[in-house]
Amino acid sequence: MASYHCSVKVGGRGKAASHAAYIAREGQYSGRERYEDLEATGYGQMPAWAAHNPAHFWNAADEHERANGATYREIEVALPRELDPAQRRELVEDFIRQELGERHAYQWAIHTPKAALEGREQPHAHIMYSERTRDGIERDPAQYFKRYNAKAPERGGCRKDSAGTVERLQATRELWASVQNAHLERRGHAARVDHRSLAAQGIERAPERHLGGRGVRRLQEADISALLERRAAEGELERAQQQVSSLIDLSGDLAAAKAERDRRQAPPAPDLVKRMEQGMARFEQRFTLSQLQQKAEQGMSRLEQRFAQWEAQQQATERAAQGQAQELARQRQEAERQRQAETDRQPPTPKKGRDGPGFSR
Repeated sequence: MASYHCSVKVGGRGKAASHAAYIAREGQYSGRERYEDLEATGYGQMPAWAAHNPAHFWNAADEHERANGATYREIEVALPRELDPAQRRELVEDFIRQELGERHAYQWAIHTPKAALEGREQPHAHIMYSERTRDGIERDPAQYFKRYNAKAPERGGCRKDSAGTVERLQATRELWASVQNAHLERRGHAARVDHRSLAAQGIERAPERHLGGRGVRRLQEADISALLERRAAEGELERAQQQVSSLIDLSGDLAAAKAERDRRQAPPAPDLVKRMEQGMARFEQRFTLSQLQQKAEQGMSRLEQRFAQWEAQQQATERAAQGQAQELARQRQEAERQRQAETDRQPPTPKKGRDGPGFSR
């Protein structure tokens, strides 16, 4: 089932070139097993001096962008497993065309690492782009990142478009959902995503806690089973709610169709009635909302209990470690006091001098 993720990050001076190498799996990120997940990569709309190597562009941004300026923005999105690699690339490139147009230089990459919990591929894309907007004026690297000159654009650098407002971020998130859904529909998949929060969608559950690879490795097999069971139950529940909504919509359409029939004395729409009845029958046969809700709540409860136990164990371990550290510090202090006391008890060593040993007339 397709899932939604879209976040925007900003990179400061000195970080662009290394991050571009990271997403493209180049330089220090190439030839290492950890980074063997690159599915596709590309770039576009670079100035002439970086047209054949985007690394030149990001190196210039790190060198010439002002000290407190952003060298790049990055849009990170989750890609649907329902699409194959070629279709995922087409999706990313379509989104870039709609989001960036011809205004910004950009570089992108698709990664497919294995999910820590499920072990399946977790496709996602990184889209880096410069805030500097292209205006058709040829500039060398140093001038490209200078301050914009409104009165004489050819004397200054490219104008910036930070897109740092809440409204722009919401527009980007909404566009990503729209483009992804269009590609899913075009490929014949029923899955859809929604950029809104769970509460805004009318889904009454808390967002799942992000564990990360380290958190998953600490879970026991029973914890993982409970979490996967919860995910499956919630997925079924959400699909059931979507079916109910579609049935409600169909009933509304049916009422409108009947009203239109009565007004025009037209024959009824048996195909619409049949489709609605078949959908309701499938819904009743497969599951009930109450059972799925109960199953999801049970899975969540077991998971929360496991986390509570794990956190208690972690706190106990930390307290024990602190106690050991304190005891070690006390022993060291005691040893130092004993050493100092032993030194104080020893008689002073006679000084060599005129009246001391070692002096000869």
